Amino acid sequence: MVKFPEAEAHFFKNIFVCKKCKSKIRASNLKVIAGKISCRKCGSRMLRPIRKK
Repeated sequence: MVKFPEAEAHFFKNIFVCKKCKSKIRASNLKVIAGKISCRKCGSRMLRPIRKK
């Protein structure tokens, strides 16, 4: 899908998806791992990286 590294970074870098409500959040990897980031919509802390097709 992505042809060059700049586009891949734009679409996939630091983007996570809430496991409960499926909303997208842009945040730092370290903050997500530490549990400091919560979902804006439902308040959940269960986040996963966005899937690369």
